[in-house]
Amino acid sequence: MATNQFIRFKLYLSYDQFLAVYQGIADSVNVQADDGRRIRFPASKIQRFLTKDGIQGYFEMELTPHNKFVGIHRIA
Repeated sequence: MATNQFIRFKLYLSYDQFLAVYQGIADSVNVQADDGRRIRFPASKIQRFLTKDGIQGYFEMELTPHNKFVGIHRIA
């Protein structure tokens, strides 16, 4: 039985950069994971981490064996 995969990455977006989501200019985030993979996911998945300084930190995303989104949380 396959297990879920966990992808870790650093993310540093300023408040102004994330503003593009609200303006309808952008709808996804592209990052490079610690293992070198490039991943793209809907910006709405990280919106809850937005502060007046933007979104900054080290995150872990969980996906099913079929690459379906399970969740994301900030590690540091």
